[in-house]
Amino acid sequence: MSHEDTTHGPAPLPAVDPAPMHAAVDALAAALHEYVGTAVGVRAEFGAAESDDDPRILALENRIGQLNAGLFDVLHDRLGMHPDLTSSVWEPEDDEHEHEHAHDLPAGVEQAEVFYLGFVVAAPHEGADMTLDGVIDLLDEAGEEATNRFADGGYDVVEWAASRGAAPGFGDDEDEEDDA
Repeated sequence: MSHEDTTHGPAPLPAVDPAPMHAAVDALAAALHEYVGTAVGVRAEFGAAESDDDPRILALENRIGQLNAGLFDVLHDRLGMHPDLTSSVWEPEDDEHEHEHAHDLPAGVEQAEVFYLGFVVAAPHEGADMTLDGVIDLLDEAGEEATNRFADGGYDVVEWAASRGAAPGFGDDEDEEDDA
């Protein structure tokens, strides 16, 4: 479906049939319930790390991902919306608790959050001039460009980092604190 059709236009959409959207939600909910039942059973047999890699769990996670994509597609196709239904957001239970990724913020900035953009990069083909070690350099360049774009958009980038193998631990580097 094109972004130039009526569904994606500025006018309200009267008489939209919600049945296909509810069917997609029902299929996703059924798969999630199956996941919980399977996860409980797998965990009763194996340790946590083994359970994460159990083929039954991986197959269900793949199916749930596909069903979630199907839900996105039906909402997009029927409503012209771009739903963000896969983000995980934990709200602090109590404002008195310090958030794990709390930062000293510039004056006037009331809230900051950590965002990640991850890549799984395979080694280049044999005989290529590049190696996986060069990926971090590309990420550093992209990070600098993104930081400039955020600043141009009015955002304050408190901290940024490129890392290999794991998400960066913002504010956790003792050497960095010593250098400051």
